Amino acid sequence: MRILLITGPGGSGRTTTAAATALTAAREGARTLLLGTDRTDTLGPVLGTGAAPRLTVKRVDPDADFRADLAALQDRAASALDLLGASRLEPEEAGPLPGAEELAVLRALRDAALSESYDLLVVDLPPTPRALSLLALPEELRRYLRRLLPPERQAARALRPVLGRLAGVPMPAEWLYGTAARLDLQLAAVEAVLADRDTAVRLVAEPGPAGADAVRTAALGLALRGLRTDALIATRVLPESEAAGWLAGPVAQQRKTLDEWRESYDVHPVAHLGRDPRGTDDLTALAVPGVTTRPAAVDWPVTDHLADDGVLIWHLPLPGARRDELDLIRRGDEIVVTAGPFRRIVPLPSALRRCTVAGAALREDELRIRFRPDPALWPRTC
Repeated sequence: MRILLITGPGGSGRTTTAAATALTAAREGARTLLLGTDRTDTLGPVLGTGAAPRLTVKRVDPDADFRADLAALQDRAASALDLLGASRLEPEEAGPLPGAEELAVLRALRDAALSESYDLLVVDLPPTPRALSLLALPEELRRYLRRLLPPERQAARALRPVLGRLAGVPMPAEWLYGTAARLDLQLAAVEAVLADRDTAVRLVAEPGPAGADAVRTAALGLALRGLRTDALIATRVLPESEAAGWLAGPVAQQRKTLDEWRESYDVHPVAHLGRDPRGTDDLTALAVPGVTTRPAAVDWPVTDHLADDGVLIWHLPLPGARRDELDLIRRGDEIVVTAGPFRRIVPLPSALRRCTVAGAALREDELRIRFRPDPALWPRTC
């Protein structure tokens, strides 16, 4: 299944673009699922009452998901709750906790991706800042789980009662490890969906200074996460024929931004209809493209310069990055990369774990980190 994640700054026409993309794909013959992630039904007013063959629309319901999770958690921890004399919460009396909405979106994305009923999944993600945090969540949560509840500790489950008596403190209960293992498995499935070559992100922005800044920031955040970009949809583009009078300035500003975007992105301008698009006729008039060709894979290669310079170079593509916004910290077998407002902790490739960091440079939108082999760890040649 192809997966297209749609995001853009607030007010850019993100939801409209998601609906128009899904409608185009369905009319081109793809069995398409359009998944909305807003708490309110924003897709309904955009699509109107018109139905389209091969197009299914669903919306994430975080409240229902949270209630189901709460009931399942209380079932698994029933013995501990009884021991403590705690009374069970009824699902109807509990509201979602912070983070429940994000987890509901990730679960819906995973379940939809595993479905064999569709050829294409179009996801109307939240506005860009929230979307980038959401896409980073599976990797971050899995890392926290591995640090707090290392899977290898489960091998000593038979010794826990003895260890608990020796240490004088109770050891983590079996259900806790089981819950962590299930959550890790679910998060790993979402990670696999995001990393799949058939998954891409489509950016939406209105051309202009604010849109240009938003696109640069979004592209940087997506690149740091290794996510592919499908296309850039430039919304509300004014016709060149209106480049007179008071509209001359906005038209020129849009033209300048579009020319700059075309140097780096597959740009699809979408005309301003003079009104908010409503219904399938308006969405068709926008002429938003369906699924384009598969974007190139994101690669972070290590190149061998040992013979010439005595170093290995790790190449991290970071389009739009600025030197004064970059920071690197080596921590064991990981490296912490900060680029603008984003940070990611990345495991080092195996060969680089036996090296020391010898420097880094930003060139041609690519962070190049130099590693020098550590003589104490690097294999010696005869």
